[in-house]
Amino acid sequence: MILRTAAALAERFDALGAGDTFIGLLPARFLQAAPAADLVGRGVRCLPSVLCQLLARSKCAQAHLLRRWMAPGTRVVARRVELMEALQEALYNAVGLCGEAYPFVLQPFLHGVADVRVIIAGGHTEAYRRENPFNFRANLAAGGSCTPTALGAAPLGLCREVMARGAFPYAHIDLQLMPEGACYLSEIALDGGITGARIGREELNAIKQATLERLAAPHT
Repeated sequence: MILRTAAALAERFDALGAGDTFIGLLPARFLQAAPAADLVGRGVRCLPSVLCQLLARSKCAQAHLLRRWMAPGTRVVARRVELMEALQEALYNAVGLCGEAYPFVLQPFLHGVADVRVIIAGGHTEAYRRENPFNFRANLAAGGSCTPTALGAAPLGLCREVMARGAFPYAHIDLQLMPEGACYLSEIALDGGITGARIGREELNAIKQATLERLAAPHT
């Protein structure tokens, strides 16, 4: 059985088992720990996978599973004591008592880094560099600019490795390229902005959907 809507998933949830497939983004209630584990445990196939959907929703989850591709020093901070261990006292005093902020990801500030957005879907791959002299996060919506850029073998290889580890069928990936040539993962998502991309949203969505349908085909 192949399901393609949240309504169908909710209606038939208890009857699903090995060999059944759900195509599409899972509603938030099915990405809670128990329902997500239940789907995986019963052998229900989700496209995109449950794992990558969980990763796409949580930077903390990414920092746990994908940390070896991230900048050295990246860590998940879940408690005040972990923040105190990682920071100088003055900075801890400024942010440590904000209890609702936990958990969060602590990453080092990298000087001279190039912020590059990579889009990989089906046979389409492109990358563009984002710059904003007024915002260290290279935010395009806040007056930034972007330039198409060629992606070398090492950054592209990193993207492929991260996608394989997280079971992503397609991805929007943010990379940090260092002046000396090092490359780090900043974040990965199933969807994201494409302001600087050559491809349009409609075409990109069609490629993504075709990718999921192709993955499901052997199971029909």
